[in-house]
Amino acid sequence: MDVAIVTVGDEILAGDTRNTNAERLARRLNERGATVTRILTIPDDLELISDTVTDWATQFDAVIVGGGLGGTHDDITMAAVADAFDRDLVLEDEVRAALLEHLADYRDLDPDEVEPDDFDLDLNDWGATPEDGRPLRNPVGLSPGAVVENVYVLPGPSAEFEAMFDTVADEFGGDAVSETLQTPAPEASLTGVLTEFREQFDLVVGSYPSRDGYNRLKVTGTDPEQVVTGIDWLRERVETIDEADESAEAS
Repeated sequence: MDVAIVTVGDEILAGDTRNTNAERLARRLNERGATVTRILTIPDDLELISDTVTDWATQFDAVIVGGGLGGTHDDITMAAVADAFDRDLVLEDEVRAALLEHLADYRDLDPDEVEPDDFDLDLNDWGATPEDGRPLRNPVGLSPGAVVENVYVLPGPSAEFEAMFDTVADEFGGDAVSETLQTPAPEASLTGVLTEFREQFDLVVGSYPSRDGYNRLKVTGTDPEQVVTGIDWLRERVETIDEADESAEAS
């Protein structure tokens, strides 16, 4: 399963907010066997978000868009996704009820006795989702997410983003498996070995240097036995550090 991740927010591009959502999501998707093929951060620009969703929805098995949900002036992601699929935004009955329940709970009121006029908040602005999509209830926040065909729209705050992804995580998977080894060898010394590896195996190998510890070699493929064979081939040619040795050094 090929997945693309789009994070939306001027604050990310300005360096005011770290893009931890994309980092953690990519790790979780890979752990489930999915392959993350693109990660892109774009500003709060309705046309750009819409064009990106239109383009990527046809290229990848799934697109996850995070950020820009709510009722403030720069929360335009849901409208952009609706535009990408040429759909109207509608406030579903279940979303309306969930919003009132959340607001009532926040004010310690009985949700059965509250009305929208009791709150200085436009429920449509905060809860509308693309027509004929699947709203996703926000377990820890206000604004819902949505699934429109193969596009998943999640909120920006990390706690809300992760909690909502939990509700759809089982919809993501794949055959990708990975094995990693650690080596004290400098990355530059591995060029020849990695070139030969790519000639020998139909696998993806990544070399990840570290200034604070050992460098890592990561082998990824769809055949678990082939991945193990590839890792074993590398172990025969590259000095490695196993977890037991690393633990002993740390102690």
